[in-house]
Amino acid sequence: MPEDRSRPAPDTAASASTPARRAFVRVMPGLFVLLWSTGFIGAKFGLPYVEPFTFLAVRFLLALVLLAPLAWAARAAWPKSTAALGHQAVTGTLVHAVYLGGVFWAIDHGLSAGVAALIVGLQPLLTAVAVGPLLGERVSARQWLGLVLGLTGVAMVVGEKLGFAGAAAGLAGLEPIALSGAVLALLGITAGTLYQKRFGGSTDLRAATFVQYAAAAVVMGVASLALETGDIQWTGEFVFALGWLTLVLSLGAISLLMTLIRLGEAARVASLFYLVPPVTAVTAWALFGETLGALALAGMAVAVVGVALVVARRG
Repeated sequence: MPEDRSRPAPDTAASASTPARRAFVRVMPGLFVLLWSTGFIGAKFGLPYVEPFTFLAVRFLLALVLLAPLAWAARAAWPKSTAALGHQAVTGTLVHAVYLGGVFWAIDHGLSAGVAALIVGLQPLLTAVAVGPLLGERVSARQWLGLVLGLTGVAMVVGEKLGFAGAAAGLAGLEPIALSGAVLALLGITAGTLYQKRFGGSTDLRAATFVQYAAAAVVMGVASLALETGDIQWTGEFVFALGWLTLVLSLGAISLLMTLIRLGEAARVASLFYLVPPVTAVTAWALFGETLGALALAGMAVAVVGVALVVARRG
C-alpha cells in the first residue's frame, strides 16, 4: 500500500496547534538561516585538524549517539515499512553525505568557502526549475524575479569579499576535482530537498533524522576508510568545531530544515539558502573582524528583497 503523503506527520501537525507553537513556526525560517550560516564558521575551525570525510563521519556518529536517547525518550514512531525507511536513508545520503561531503571535499582541494557558497547558491534556481514537473508546484513570475535577485545578491556579497577578478582567476587555476565537489554538493542538496518533500513527509521527524544520519555515517565512513588516513588532531579548536556542528547544525538546523520542507513549498524553502552567505559574512565580521564593503551590504539587501518576493504569500 503506498504511503499517504497528503497529510503531515503527527509531530509536524502538532507544531502549529497552539499560539506559542504557531509563533515558533513563524520564526523558524530566520532561525534556520542563522544556525545554518554558522556551518562555514565551524568548518573553518575544524578542517585544519582532520580530513573532510573523517570529520563528517565522526560528526554523524556523535549525532546518532545524541539522537538515540532523545528519540527513545520521546517514543518516536519509527518507519513502519522498508520503503519509508529507504526514503529517509536516501534523503540522508543526499542532504548530509553528498552535500556536506561535496562542500568539504571542494574546500579541502583549494576552493574557497565563498566560491563554494556561490556555486551551492544556485540551489534555489535549480529547485524552482524542478518543482513543476516533480512536485506539481507552480513558481510565479514574482517568485522567479525573487530567485534571480537572490542569486544576484549572493554574487555581490561573495564578489565583494573575494574580488570578481580574483575569484575568476582562482577558479581557472583549480583542479576540476575541486569544482566537481561543489557541483556535486549543489546537486545533492537540491535532490535531497525535493526527495524529502516528495517522499519523506509521513515519518516522525525524530526517527527520520536518526535514519538519515545513520545512512550518511555509513557513506562517510566508507569514504574515509577508502580515501583518507583517519588521523585526527584533538585540539581545542577541533573539539569546539565538532561540538558546534553536531549540536547546532546536525541537531538544530537540520531539524528546522526538515520541518520547513514539510510545512512549505520546496521553492520557498530553497530560497532561504540565499540568505546564508550574507549572514555568514556578518558573523565573520562580528567574530573575526572581516570587513563589509558597500557592495556586500548592497548585496545583502538585494538578497533579502529576493527572498521576500519568493516566500511572500499571494493575497
